[in-house]
Amino acid sequence: MLQLATLIRHHAAFRPDELAVVFEHERLNWRDFAARVDRCACLLQWLGVRRGDRVATALTNCRELLEIYWAVPAIGAVLVPLSPLLLASGLASLLRDAGAVCLITQRSLAPMLDEVRHELPQLRADHMLLVDGASGDFPDYRALLNSCPEGSYSAAPVGQDELFNIMYTSGTTGLPKGIMHSHFVRAMYCTLFAAAWRMRPESVVLHTGAIVFNGAFVTLMPCFYLGARYVLQRQFDAVEAIEIIARERVTHTMMVPAQIINLLNAPNFSPDKLASLEMILSLGAPLYQEHKDQLNHLLPNRFYELYGLTEGFWTILDRTQSLRKSGSVGSPPCFYEMRIVRDDGSDAEAGEVGEIVGRGPSLMLGYYGRTDLTDQAIRDGWLHTGDLGYADGEGYLYLVDRKKDMIDSGGVKVYPKDIEEVAARHPAIREVAVFGVAHEKWGETPVAAVLLRAGASATARELRDWINDRVGARYQRLHAVQIMDDFPRNAAGKTLKREMRDAYKLRGQYM
Repeated sequence: MLQLATLIRHHAAFRPDELAVVFEHERLNWRDFAARVDRCACLLQWLGVRRGDRVATALTNCRELLEIYWAVPAIGAVLVPLSPLLLASGLASLLRDAGAVCLITQRSLAPMLDEVRHELPQLRADHMLLVDGASGDFPDYRALLNSCPEGSYSAAPVGQDELFNIMYTSGTTGLPKGIMHSHFVRAMYCTLFAAAWRMRPESVVLHTGAIVFNGAFVTLMPCFYLGARYVLQRQFDAVEAIEIIARERVTHTMMVPAQIINLLNAPNFSPDKLASLEMILSLGAPLYQEHKDQLNHLLPNRFYELYGLTEGFWTILDRTQSLRKSGSVGSPPCFYEMRIVRDDGSDAEAGEVGEIVGRGPSLMLGYYGRTDLTDQAIRDGWLHTGDLGYADGEGYLYLVDRKKDMIDSGGVKVYPKDIEEVAARHPAIREVAVFGVAHEKWGETPVAAVLLRAGASATARELRDWINDRVGARYQRLHAVQIMDDFPRNAAGKTLKREMRDAYKLRGQYM
């Protein structure tokens, strides 16, 4: 049986004294980390969590989150990582959709849980645990770890096609999309990425962003598979990240473009301090060419780029090609296939723009509870990405347009439709279009253009504040609202968001 939870016990048996996890002042070897994972697994079973049950988390980066990630599959349960940035409506929506029977979160979210607990009949208050101390009738996770009965948990043999996790594409008040990954898919993350990044047991892997998003698993899974050292930063800070890299002799790190830009502009940036790095991976959004060039000049032979979808297709620009193919996002790795298809479904020629379609062993099982959306995304075994691009004569992929106008804000995927659904409920709004504009800190930030109903009166600030009070997550909040007389449209009447975004930029109305 392919069971990923056995990785931790394997390293505890054969590499017990090697460092496993570093988080701030905590330094755990594999023996100690495995003991914490086992203790968490015992607690979950004591609480009544059984094989196939959904265990959700809503936590900022912490050592507890890492142990939960491995304890949940150890008992055959299903991991549901949720963002702690979710607002009450978004959190309740996703917990309800997943059918979570247990939630492990933090005290800062306790008031929000009080607000929505009546909407979650399947989730008892004593199964909403707080890692940083009890609040009201929500118990303290750490205290329960110490008080639950001693003993070993009952490991649940899990088949390779059974669920490992449900990853939600965004916090939403509309229809959520939970991407289902099997144990086999996550094993592919372990082995294929370990080879792609040239990792080994002696590697030191730093992660600086939130580990609740799927991009984190691109380095987390191969690191834990190999038994390498995983260094986790509580939250991204470029100055601190540079000092961690120098102190821990970090070999591999992954960052979104906004983080890379901050790193390059940090006051303590120095190629000497980053000399231990063997990989700097960029993912989540295209990195500007000037920053690629800067990286390749200052830290040569280290830059990788990943284009990928949580749904299960990716291409990799290897460090050996980062200069020769610097405008591309790489090629499909072994066992993957890619096509560029025209609107009629036929294959495009080299250099011809079309939709990126791919398949490989990391393909999702589907969207949880949404076979209709799954059937739209996966057709005849091929994942239709909705992204536009072209392949050159050597098979390297070049991106042309973003997926269905998706906004990437600090590495978090923000879907305009989620915000549009909220805005459309305002009595003064007749029509709304949300698009992303450039932002110095976040890379992109959402802006809404609206058409008002006849006779309606509202200011842009009033509309922005109303919408921001009701969206499902903080990263969905609008930077601005623009009231227009009409939208630019094509011959079919489709709204042309790109034209609105370009016009917004030309007016200098962005930060």
